[in-house]
Amino acid sequence: MKWINTRSHNFWLETETDRIFEFGRNSVVPNGFGWIGNNGKVREEMGTRLWITARMLHCYALAAHMGRPGAYDLVEHGIAALEGPLKDKEHGGWFATIDNKGEGIMDSSKQGYQHAFVLLGAASAVTTGHPRAQALLDEAINVYENHFWVEERQMCYESWDQAWTETEDYRGGNMAMHSVEAFLIVYDVTKDKKWLDRALNITEFMINKTAKGLNYRVNEHFDSDWKPLPDYNKETPASHFRAYGGTPGHWIEWGRLICHLRATLQEIGAHCPDWLLEDAIGLFDATVRDAWHVDGAPGFVYSVDWEGKPVVRERIRWAPVEAIGTAYALYTVTGDQKYQDWYRTWWDYCRTYLIDYEGCSWWQELDVNNQAGTSVVWDGKQDIYHLMHCLVIPRLPLTPGLAPALANGLLDSTCK
Repeated sequence: MKWINTRSHNFWLETETDRIFEFGRNSVVPNGFGWIGNNGKVREEMGTRLWITARMLHCYALAAHMGRPGAYDLVEHGIAALEGPLKDKEHGGWFATIDNKGEGIMDSSKQGYQHAFVLLGAASAVTTGHPRAQALLDEAINVYENHFWVEERQMCYESWDQAWTETEDYRGGNMAMHSVEAFLIVYDVTKDKKWLDRALNITEFMINKTAKGLNYRVNEHFDSDWKPLPDYNKETPASHFRAYGGTPGHWIEWGRLICHLRATLQEIGAHCPDWLLEDAIGLFDATVRDAWHVDGAPGFVYSVDWEGKPVVRERIRWAPVEAIGTAYALYTVTGDQKYQDWYRTWWDYCRTYLIDYEGCSWWQELDVNNQAGTSVVWDGKQDIYHLMHCLVIPRLPLTPGLAPALANGLLDSTCK
């Protein structure tokens, strides 16, 4: 049975995409985009977070290309937020969190993870032709290159204080992964190959040189010399962004990003190492091995230890979402039927447990029995960014990336 690249399945994806784009409009607040709770309303106490606002700018750039009325207005809203209240006009860069309505700063730190999403959002906005998007992207590139990118290591800093004077003695794999994601879109927009070279160098260190030797369990925590910290956060394992041990949802997300990187290198005739495909498959297989249906119920556990045993067993939405995108990517590359089969399996799981038609959007977290209502790791439905990876990516070629592909009219180009 085939779903990928069929008109009937793609029609279903389009219908669900439209529902999610409409849900995302609930996040609009005066200073950007807020944190959506389980009831579909903004949680005022969470403030306006840079990562959510930048990701929603990216999402509504996609929506604008897909002909959703009102989406371009939300591109404008996102750009205005990054030009205005979220921007540190004294020191440069962007605050981590401000309040939703006033000028209050809730977290003035400069987070690399969040700035990577500014790169992504700004690059996606450029593809819409918005008159101020290029200036925003230029600024985002300048901030990233001056403060986060470490040229001699071909890796990145994790964070700084507001004035860019102190950085953590910590380097993060999650930040590195989302930098790779952003770099691919920045390359598509600028055609400057250094972004592909940087993406490849990060991937080689994180995956081929580090994770491969750990049976593709991706270590995400390092000291300032990029030496692994395997016990990091062992006492507080259910962290949003720095979970103890391995986070299999990230492993399989890396697999998809590697497929995009490989496709782009091949497209331009650049050197494309053989290990890219080998590692993408290895990450996919490791995620299934360690995290899928391993404790008596379907779903991916959130985290595992270095022997592959579950640590935090709650099911988090973005893991199957990313798995769907990677199954599509590997099916596209290899034609292996097993990826088509996994694609259907994970969509069935999402429809049975995660999609919330009675309320809104999708549940972000389920308990170990796939029941909604827990908040061990995440509380609320946050944003719609990850959902684009299962709703839109399976209708696009692997290169260029999301917004550039949509700008080039490539949606459903592979549909038969």
